[in-house]
Amino acid sequence: MFDAADRRYMKKALLLGERGTGRSSPNPSVGCVIVRDGRVVGRGWHEYALRDHAEVRALRMAGELAAGSEVYVTLEPCCHEGRTPPCADALVRAGVRRVVAARPDPNPVVSGRGVERLRSAGIRVDVGLCAEEAGRLIEPFARHVSSGYPLVVSKVGMTLDGKIGTGSAEGRAISSPEGLEFGQRLRLGCDAVMVGVGTLLADDPALTYRGGRSRGRPLLRAILDSRLRTPPGSRLLRVAPESPVLLFCGPDAPEASRRELERAGAEIVAVPRCGTGLDLEAVLRELGARNILAVLVEGGSCIHRAFLEAGKVDVFHFIVAPLVLGGGTAVPVVGGRGYGSTAEALRFRIRRTLRAGPDVVLEAYPECSRSIISPWLGGSAPFPAPGSRTPSGPK
Repeated sequence: MFDAADRRYMKKALLLGERGTGRSSPNPSVGCVIVRDGRVVGRGWHEYALRDHAEVRALRMAGELAAGSEVYVTLEPCCHEGRTPPCADALVRAGVRRVVAARPDPNPVVSGRGVERLRSAGIRVDVGLCAEEAGRLIEPFARHVSSGYPLVVSKVGMTLDGKIGTGSAEGRAISSPEGLEFGQRLRLGCDAVMVGVGTLLADDPALTYRGGRSRGRPLLRAILDSRLRTPPGSRLLRVAPESPVLLFCGPDAPEASRRELERAGAEIVAVPRCGTGLDLEAVLRELGARNILAVLVEGGSCIHRAFLEAGKVDVFHFIVAPLVLGGGTAVPVVGGRGYGSTAEALRFRIRRTLRAGPDVVLEAYPECSRSIISPWLGGSAPFPAPGSRTPSGPK
């Protein structure tokens, strides 16, 4: 079905789609290439602020040369009216000959209907080229649009012996500068970053995005703080006022602390308790309702344990530095009691191994992952089966 030329042009579309990372949310990142007589005549990618989808931008560039062309797009063209008219109709009007789509759209409103619209107009449509790479582009969007919940991306900088800190105020830095930059790239691809109040009190982080590429939406900074122990004078509340701060607390959090933190600029959301912590289901539901497609959980060890034990992690990035801390006071990646045996332990599958300077990054998917590209799916489905939920978010 696909030849070397098809793969070459789809790779170009994927590269274009990557330009939308951090700029397309709450829509998916999509790239499109239009080819006529072996020559690229149109290119486009989606940025939410610019409204037009990748196909429309590419058609505008191609102009009259779009007639009789082949279109390579990383996601099935939409067929419904939203902020913009349907892309499938635009392709039909342009008179294209063939459309190659990397993946079906996981949005239940589309989910194959865009392909049907094109085929009903006599356009040849082939689906499935570079599906895994395209799935990586839309991983956050797919999780959110099919469930209403954000993709949960966990990240930790650790030593070879699985430690994330010395347990003292000295020598906190573990990751290399390149490892830290990788963490900023993860922040670029997420709409929110989250830590527990223990990390906030120990490190006083700003939790800002400091990467080289610009974002389309301000990075939401979320803290799990059941008793509202966040200091009103923390860096979190003193820097980057354009990036909102959201504190999740328990229903019994002190009212005086709430008023003081609200005056300092934080938004407070009370959620039910679950055991000794907060109900993570309620936390993620709240983030999803705010059109947060992906949340980056950065720790510390108690928060990583809570998310893993609750089965809420979709992908975990372990940034491993080539050093060993040892000792009994160093802080482990995952806190708590741990598992009693290897048979009980949570299983991961490593999808990719990357280099970040001297550090090694393991991109690992736990067996609880609900990502469309989770290796636990075993390739049995190109995307999660659409549910009954009709998304109310933007198009």
